[in-house]
Amino acid sequence: QVQLVESGGGLVQAGGSLRLSCAASGRTFSGYDMGWYRQAPGKEREFVAAISWSGGSAYYADSVKGRFTFSRDNAKNTVYLQMNSLKPEDTAIYYCHALAPGSEVWGQGTLVTVSE
Repeated sequence: QVQLVESGGGLVQAGGSLRLSCAASGRTFSGYDMGWYRQAPGKEREFVAAISWSGGSAYYADSVKGRFTFSRDNAKNTVYLQMNSLKPEDTAIYYCHALAPGSEVWGQGTLVTVSE
């Protein structure tokens, strides 16, 4: 199965932007549907966005729709989450997720902190 490594988290002011990356290694990446989830302090992990294995379809949580864009580059084995107009409530650890028949993988997470 694939291994996932996220990067791109950090501290940003409200209204700013960040781009998260999730690089995959191991078996064929293109066969996986990919997703981003996040977990804020004291809260459960929640869905943020998902993208089909082809990149043709993307889905977003209502809370991020219109602000976040999920894309993938299968040639680079990498997915990206472009986050614009960030809000303090977007502060969380963001986890990359890969799903294929018989295989589910999580990354280690990257911290995003949005200040007032």
